Amino acid sequence: MHIHILGICGTFMGSLAVLAKELGHRVTGSDANVYPPMSTQLQAQGIELMQGYNPAHLEPAPDLVVVGNALSRGNPAVEYVLNKGLPYVSGPQWLADHVLQGRWVLAAAGTHGKTTTSSMLAWVLEHAGMSPGFLIGGVPQNFGVSARLGGTPFFVVEADEYDSAFFDKRSKFVHYHPRTAILNNLEFDHADIFPDLAAIERQFHHLVRTIPGEGLVIHPTAETALKRVIDMGCWTPVQTTGEGGQWQARLLSEDGSHFEVLFDGKPQGTVDWELTGQHNVANALACLAAARHVGVVPELGCAALSAFKSVKRRMEKVAEVNGVTIYDDFAHHPTAIATTLDGLRKRVGDAPVIAVVEPRSNSMKLGAHRDGLPESVVQADNVFWYAPPNLGWDLAATVASSTVPTQVCDSLDAIIEGVKAIATPGTQVVIMSNGGFGGLHGKLAQALEG
Repeated sequence: MHIHILGICGTFMGSLAVLAKELGHRVTGSDANVYPPMSTQLQAQGIELMQGYNPAHLEPAPDLVVVGNALSRGNPAVEYVLNKGLPYVSGPQWLADHVLQGRWVLAAAGTHGKTTTSSMLAWVLEHAGMSPGFLIGGVPQNFGVSARLGGTPFFVVEADEYDSAFFDKRSKFVHYHPRTAILNNLEFDHADIFPDLAAIERQFHHLVRTIPGEGLVIHPTAETALKRVIDMGCWTPVQTTGEGGQWQARLLSEDGSHFEVLFDGKPQGTVDWELTGQHNVANALACLAAARHVGVVPELGCAALSAFKSVKRRMEKVAEVNGVTIYDDFAHHPTAIATTLDGLRKRVGDAPVIAVVEPRSNSMKLGAHRDGLPESVVQADNVFWYAPPNLGWDLAATVASSTVPTQVCDSLDAIIEGVKAIATPGTQVVIMSNGGFGGLHGKLAQALEG
């Protein structure tokens, strides 16, 4: 079967392409922005990529078109599909019908940490010899690929609350029917499709409604929004993590790189890994609870996490030039920016930390999170904000109240010059964006070499 994927370089759609190829289909795809790591991964799999949404890409007609949620009515490819009556489907629906049927699905949902937690869980099951399938919105470094079918009934999926397609406004995760569900946290996000937090809570409750009575729901005790979701009705056993929960961590190092795991007050093992931050400790507890549900004893899970390498673009160290370390991070919400910087600060102590932030997500462009931005960077010593011409609100006015020395730049060159002027050996530079950021990481590394 020839499947053509519209929006193929999105992390979800790219992973879908890998699975379709593994199932033996001929897979092609098009996207407005073709860039690594997804483009690299797809080309390595022998998947033909086309730039832009030219209707000519759909001639001769494929057997099926999978439509990504980034595409809407008015898009030339979408209009062609509808006018010609080509068979089409959303990505989540295709996944549910062709991959997840009859499998034990383990889903990681939440505003933050979905990619990291699903990567951890896939690795813990792999380490335990369970050869799981997975679909993850990033490239876990333990696997080097973002999706695979796997060799057993177990399938780990990153369960996103974003909508499914222009013709299906339900959250993606409603299609997945998990037996084991992690609900990591819940905050307002995706201001382009959700009017308020209550609307997202309702989608999360749609997910809870699909989890069988013999399944398991895992969530942290501290998340009031998730408590509201569970209170709407839950027909499944629940396990809790964090303070006052059944699963707890006792930190053995302040930065979260070494901790002991407790279940019902009894020690289960210790994790000693390269990750930092309280958020990753929380992700680990949820992962261990989910793995235990499919038969992995926590002690074995802790050993697996100690060998876990983080996901690409999650505090990924991309360069070290003349003593200056550059990290690439996906943080694009004030909470994620704050927890990322907090974890780094606890690891590096008094070393200078420079944060470079691109407010690029749809919610950011709509200004939904701007009030939280000045406070999110307090653990940095200097911050460079990128203000693209199409932002639509005054970034400089928003961050003017920041207590951290701040520069707002309208070009990558200005950021590079600014960082170069203050970076000294030992400085840690974190570049945070949910896009390619114009290749800033490589350009900065080159400039620092000069």
